[in-house]
Amino acid sequence: MAEITPASGPAGILRLNPLELPDWDARVAALPGAGFFHTAAWARVLHATYGYSPYYLASPATGPLRSVLPLMEVASWLTGQRGISLPFTDTVEPLGCDADSFPALWSAALDLARERGWKYLECRGGKQWLAAAPASTSFLNHWLPLATGESALFAGFDEAVRRAVRKAEQSGLTVEFSQNLESMQAFYRLLGLTRRRHGVPPQPFPFFANIQEHVLAKNHGWIVLARQGAVPVAGAVFFHSGRTALYKFGASDDAFQHLRANNLVMWHAIQRYAREGFARLDFGRTSLGNEGLRKFKLGWGAQEEQVDYLRYDLRQSAFVTARDEATGWHNRLFRALPLPLSRLAGALLYRHIA
Repeated sequence: MAEITPASGPAGILRLNPLELPDWDARVAALPGAGFFHTAAWARVLHATYGYSPYYLASPATGPLRSVLPLMEVASWLTGQRGISLPFTDTVEPLGCDADSFPALWSAALDLARERGWKYLECRGGKQWLAAAPASTSFLNHWLPLATGESALFAGFDEAVRRAVRKAEQSGLTVEFSQNLESMQAFYRLLGLTRRRHGVPPQPFPFFANIQEHVLAKNHGWIVLARQGAVPVAGAVFFHSGRTALYKFGASDDAFQHLRANNLVMWHAIQRYAREGFARLDFGRTSLGNEGLRKFKLGWGAQEEQVDYLRYDLRQSAFVTARDEATGWHNRLFRALPLPLSRLAGALLYRHIA
């Protein structure tokens, strides 16, 4: 077993690196609420792509875990050094916590933050254990229960969604599930087009290559592509762990929007995960102001809940609020950039944004 470093804070809280613990996934899976983002595969993608350092706080060192707070250090000359649980993650709840155990984890996290010189500590979950703290940013999360069966699932979609699925089924599109690098490259081409429409740069391709290597190739997810003939026109990347699947990335070629290929991709994924016994499909976070994306997710019969982030500023010794920067002046800039320059911007900026 890899070396374990005791935290300098409360007794019994240890700093673990899941990349060095071959039994990490089995141990964390035993905790209620454990999901894909708690796995070593996701930590490996973030570390391999951006060089972030894992500092997962947990107890105890051996045997069944009782509690876990995943953290990663983002060291950036541009945006400063901070701890985030976890970068590029919609929500990741601390595991095994209650009103008695969470204070020790939080105290250990603050000790670590001070020791490492972090500007702030951000948690994308766990606000229920710090109810008096203001949310730094809030989002909506949507999820769909899958156990009702395909007929009931389809009947629960909005009529507009059902029409779009039927139209896509009659349009001659084919849908494939794959886990290889070639399919990831096809998806990435679509992602560049989609991100440009939305006015944001795409993540660097090594991020998706690492997802393919460390997640999909280990059978923890799928690339789902819709093709017209041999041409990919829409796609999505899904992760899964335990009995929960997660819709993480979606993309399409707007020139083929009339075919409603996005709807067909989602319906095929819902069907497959339902047939394979998964309990729910998470649609990921949605900015409060993004009514279009919210409507899309609700159209699939998804349930809605609010997700609150927490940010503790070490310089002010206080919880602070932050602006959701999904929209702003930068959207106009990135819509105007040629795609190669947009990709270059993504390759340069994402590791600093986290």
